[in-house]
Amino acid sequence: MTGAAQLRSGKGHRDENFPVASLLIRADHRAPILAFYDFVRTADDIADHPQLAPDEKLAHLEALEAGLVGRSDGEEVARRLREVLKERKLSARHAQDLLTAFRMDVTKLRYRNFEELVDYCRYSAMPVGRFVLDVHGESEATWPANDALCAALQINNHIQDCGTDYRTLDRVYVPLDALAAAGASVDDLGRERASPALRSCLQGLASRTEAVLDQSRGFAAMIGDFRLSLEVAVITALARRILTLIKTRDPLSENVHLGRFGAMRGAAAGLVTGSATRLVRGFAAASKTTNA
Repeated sequence: MTGAAQLRSGKGHRDENFPVASLLIRADHRAPILAFYDFVRTADDIADHPQLAPDEKLAHLEALEAGLVGRSDGEEVARRLREVLKERKLSARHAQDLLTAFRMDVTKLRYRNFEELVDYCRYSAMPVGRFVLDVHGESEATWPANDALCAALQINNHIQDCGTDYRTLDRVYVPLDALAAAGASVDDLGRERASPALRSCLQGLASRTEAVLDQSRGFAAMIGDFRLSLEVAVITALARRILTLIKTRDPLSENVHLGRFGAMRGAAAGLVTGSATRLVRGFAAASKTTNA
């Protein structure tokens, strides 16, 4: 069986929609996050590989999990993450949850409703943020806000790539009931331009995603690590900018990804908002201490 490293797409952490272990993150935390990312990216590329049969994909994902938990030493990315987890005394749970999502990508090609899609995000997105929080020693009390942000990011990505996912993988994350309610069909995703019905469906999905994102309000301020809180503020700002693009453009025929300038503007807005929130929080804490 071809090794997992040979199945990589070539996509790296700098190619994602959002920062991955950016310079905002403390240097001693970046290495474990990047080891986690490399493992996850490898598994994702296997699940999306255009030439592998489903049973081959599942076998490769099983080999990754075997290396992760120490049943074998076959895959370097799995060994490296296993060593990081051992060194940092962290659980393999989040990586295993993501492997569950990638197995779903291989075997589940349609989602009946929004609730099913969010349930998929419990495995495909939420564990990523939870791992980063664990690396920083943050409280599990931050998990609900993290989960909302990660789910919104994931669904944004599904809308952005809805045409490509359908044409190349026959994979549809747009809920079937939402398509039907708008008078659209799965086949509409294969067109060069979105029909009015599909545009209406995707805009409605974006609005529901925005409501999920709203559930993460205050997340950055909950985080003890100042630099991580700024990273989260930046990611939140980028997520909102992407939603604006999705609401105003056609994902099938127009660019709904942030360019360099748009990403820089979003990052700057996030830094300003995050810094201001921390200052207000600091003043409030100081005032409480003074008045005590």
